[in-house]
Amino acid sequence: MKICVIGGTGHIGENLIRMLVAEKFQIFLVTRGNKPVPDNQLIKFIKKTYDNNLVEWQKLFDEIQPDIIIDILGGAAPIVYSAGRIYCKHFIACGSIWMFGEAKVVPTPETTQSPCIFPGYAKRYAEMLKLKDEAKIGGMKFTAIMPSNICGPGKIPLDCYGSRSIENHKNHMQGKPVPLPEPGQTLIGPCDAEDVATGFYLAVMNPEMAADEIFNVGSAYAITAKQFVETYGKIYKVEIPIEWTSWKEYSQEINPQPGANFHFKAHMCPDISKISKKLGYKPKYTPEETMERAVCWMKVQNMI
Repeated sequence: MKICVIGGTGHIGENLIRMLVAEKFQIFLVTRGNKPVPDNQLIKFIKKTYDNNLVEWQKLFDEIQPDIIIDILGGAAPIVYSAGRIYCKHFIACGSIWMFGEAKVVPTPETTQSPCIFPGYAKRYAEMLKLKDEAKIGGMKFTAIMPSNICGPGKIPLDCYGSRSIENHKNHMQGKPVPLPEPGQTLIGPCDAEDVATGFYLAVMNPEMAADEIFNVGSAYAITAKQFVETYGKIYKVEIPIEWTSWKEYSQEINPQPGANFHFKAHMCPDISKISKKLGYKPKYTPEETMERAVCWMKVQNMI
């Protein structure tokens, strides 16, 4: 079976590629070439910019004729889908639980909760739902995987300001105070990239059960914002004081960027019961474990 993976050298992709190679699939790895590519005879490296050029994507798919397309990047999914539908039997897309909007219930199921405030995510989510319908009509299997906050080795983890800053982690390591909006009970769900990749892997291995489905992936549970700060304190072996503030002050003066402060406003606690029941998904790492794995990775890379 031939599988085309777009974004296969990223945080999710590098874990997924390892899983697929273990199954002896023939992998066509599409990447810009900014990161090292695994040296394996089952992997063919294709250097290509991720864009909306339909003709170029059609040429690529005419050459490799993939049975499965896994689009981890997602920004040009409609074009990639259109170009590959002649050959592709199963299209697997990547989204985010943020696409559902601010959660009204937790754990959060795979349905729209409220309007998504992030235009890019809102656009991709609308496209995803449209592709899901088109695939069903056209006889192609379609699956979307929706992770929460991705953590673990390979990428700077979310810090206590809602960003991925080495400087912020250095401050955490020194025990510097962190501002947090009261009451600090917003749920945060760090999920290891390996566990996210497992969701894609299980969709590949169980195509009939994964067809026409949108699946959340995540850790077995989430932790509160207060616990999130305390967990970094334990990992760094320091006390990180919390400076409590109102949400208005926090969001308007202290941390006004929605992409950062939303982590402390909207719950990130995905309901993973559907993928667990249908595909046998079982996360390997807890939020605390994946946070520690990420910090250990930063230390090994001499980032902190």
